[in-house]
Amino acid sequence: AIPLDDKKSFDMLQRSETTAVFQLESRGMKDLIKRLQPDCFEDMIALVALFRPGPLQSGMVDNFIDRKHGREEISYPDVQWQHESLKPVLEPTYGIILYQEQVMQIAQVLSGYTLGGADMLRRAMGKKKPEEMAKQRSIFEDGAKKNGVDGELAMKIFDLVEKFAGYGFNKSHSAAYALVSYQTLWLKAHYPAEFMAAVMTADMDNTEKVVGLVDECWRMGLKILPPDINSGLYHFHVNDDGEIVYGIGAIKGVGEGPIEAIIEARNNGGYFRELFDLCARTDIKKLNRRVLEKLIMSGAFDRLGPHRAALMNSLGDALKAADQHAKAEAIGQADMFGVLAEEPEQIEQSYASCQPWPEQVVLDGERETLGLYLTGHPINQYLKEIERYVGGVRLKDMHPTDRGKVTTAAGLVIAARVMVTKRGNRIGICTLDDRSGRLEVMLFTDALDKYQQLLEKDRILIVSGQVSFDDFSGGLKMTAREV
Repeated sequence: AIPLDDKKSFDMLQRSETTAVFQLESRGMKDLIKRLQPDCFEDMIALVALFRPGPLQSGMVDNFIDRKHGREEISYPDVQWQHESLKPVLEPTYGIILYQEQVMQIAQVLSGYTLGGADMLRRAMGKKKPEEMAKQRSIFEDGAKKNGVDGELAMKIFDLVEKFAGYGFNKSHSAAYALVSYQTLWLKAHYPAEFMAAVMTADMDNTEKVVGLVDECWRMGLKILPPDINSGLYHFHVNDDGEIVYGIGAIKGVGEGPIEAIIEARNNGGYFRELFDLCARTDIKKLNRRVLEKLIMSGAFDRLGPHRAALMNSLGDALKAADQHAKAEAIGQADMFGVLAEEPEQIEQSYASCQPWPEQVVLDGERETLGLYLTGHPINQYLKEIERYVGGVRLKDMHPTDRGKVTTAAGLVIAARVMVTKRGNRIGICTLDDRSGRLEVMLFTDALDKYQQLLEKDRILIVSGQVSFDDFSGGLKMTAREV
């Protein structure tokens, strides 16, 4: 079993490095983790229960954090109204009534309720029916007096329990979630490459999510290799050097059938030597030109030919040769193509003679098929120029600015749109990308009137403005002043 007190896991948790960790990856949750600094599994159970609208809006979360860090006196449950017998019940939550189970335990300990009776009380508090509550108050007070507890104190504690019961969360539910959260946290801390490869595989059909997870891999210092038709699998996987190999199945526009056919041919006959060899050995009925074009653009065929332009320009010949090969096999004839395949250097001459694609075309192909730039980034050639404006601050290093302060960011526009609010105001929204991370930039009416013509995809922009948390996306957003 995984130990529940693993230091490496809690160190990672306290740094809020919880992207891809079950239940803990939203921006709001990361913010709560930073404030709470959980250092034991009991804190993680509380974390799941606290991150809900009720506790967040009631002030309970602030009390919990202040008590944990010694900024507020711990009492059971209140400085003015407390009883020593409640300490074992409330100690794990620093005296805060957080769980439904605690509501029931308080009734049992203080007023002698049976377990069934305590559950009736919990339900009554949830429904808030006046006549039922009056009945329960009487039972609670009588039971407390029998246990030697002062009647007034019992009623004050009843009021506190009633107040918090509305926010109470089922602890067993919270613990079950927290255990899965902890297990995924532990895996991320101890097997980072394997964990991230598995998470990206699980989200393979959601390109936007994969892009975010690739960003997280780079932040973690993990190396991601482009898809490779010879070493790759349908899923993301980790090679012997600890590098993540991009899952071929995550390439947009390539279905499972063609990839399975190619991998089957590779398993049966070994690595492909070049494009003609691949087309000849794979079941041609399961391949089509469009799929092969996507594989070339993604970089999956880079080891099969001189460069992507040559591969693309030779595709027609390779498919024709493969078709001839299939027909010849069908009628049992000797196959010239098979003979040539023994001598790769001769086949090399079959590649179309052409110039390699410019870097921008290569990168555009990657973004079209993978959703991101993997082998480079258009911004790289402008980094020295940009440095003068941003002083080395990349998008991943952005933090919310202090009130009234502005900061400067630079990146490539990967999406831009103008929307109209219900009140008829126009807002420009664009997403900047600098390979280290992404930032959403908002341009309100005045800024939009000035700079709308600059909001074009594939343009590199330098933007000054205020940065704040975006509650909707969980990331950061900038309100632009100048572009």
